[in-house]
Amino acid sequence: MPIFYRREHVKTLLTPRKLILRTCVSLVLLAGVMAACTMIGSQPIQAAKMFDRQHGGRDYEIFVHVRVPRVFLAALVGAALASAGVVFQALLQNPLADPYILGISSGAGLGATIAASAGLDWTLWGRSPMAVCAFAGALATVWLVWWLGRLARGAGPTGLLLAGVVVNAFFGALIMFVTSLSGSRQVQTTIFWLMGNMTEETFPVLWISGGCIVASVAALYLLGPLLNAISFGRADARSLGINTSKVAMASFAIAAFVTAVAVSLSGLIGFVGLIVPHAVRLLVGPDHRQLLPISAAAGAMFLTAADTVARTAVAPAQLPVGVVTAIFGGPFFLLLLIRHAKKLWR
Repeated sequence: MPIFYRREHVKTLLTPRKLILRTCVSLVLLAGVMAACTMIGSQPIQAAKMFDRQHGGRDYEIFVHVRVPRVFLAALVGAALASAGVVFQALLQNPLADPYILGISSGAGLGATIAASAGLDWTLWGRSPMAVCAFAGALATVWLVWWLGRLARGAGPTGLLLAGVVVNAFFGALIMFVTSLSGSRQVQTTIFWLMGNMTEETFPVLWISGGCIVASVAALYLLGPLLNAISFGRADARSLGINTSKVAMASFAIAAFVTAVAVSLSGLIGFVGLIVPHAVRLLVGPDHRQLLPISAAAGAMFLTAADTVARTAVAPAQLPVGVVTAIFGGPFFLLLLIRHAKKLWR
């Protein structure tokens, strides 16, 4: 039986009441974390003034135009990466899979590096050239990996995984090549983006990207029962009459899209899609009907808290949020790797 479905988990039935209750609790916790993080920052603000548009002054401007957009951005990116991590771990049947393992990081990084090195200064729907090129690079790379994985169809999920590793390494070399030919200012901009950062986005951008992410997570939730069957094994799923190829392609496409949206908003932020699904799986079990929505809420909470640490730990300077997630995610990844290795040798 695959690692995600142990017998003690299968015995625990998920009822509609449990699903609604757990999802509601996770959303209430998310709202509480987001509200608390808007009150935390390098500049103290008064609660009585932060909603007063006429007399709030600096407190109103900081709260409405700086902290609220940034908190919502962190929540959206965290939800996107965590839900994509759940899907990739299910499709690849690999507990070490995350949204960037299929070359998405290198493809997005290459697009952003080219845009920065070329000195592009246009905008598209309020997005910078780096964001637009990162989005395009992520999607193009994912479909390149999918095509290569289809060529190695006999290898199954392993072929897709190896194709992602190879493409990731090759595009990583191209990033270093382009960076070596760039000026110092472009290099600094590129490195800062590659480390992952939250910026104060405008509300129209947040509405559009938020709509894309919420719709994608909802679509993945509807595919949850089918992902449950695939997690038991594709042969078993096919015996139940499930078209595993179509389900895998649809899930892969949605997860890749939502990851590309997240990357275009924040740069490369690692470990969210790796550690959050595992933590949620340990708490509530492996059923994707609850794993997807609760992981999305937990990912939003985790990245919102991490970004709050990033902007306050060394204030008035700010740390890249990718550094904070790596500090927490690195040790967790090592423990997970050791645990997985022990299972393979049993």
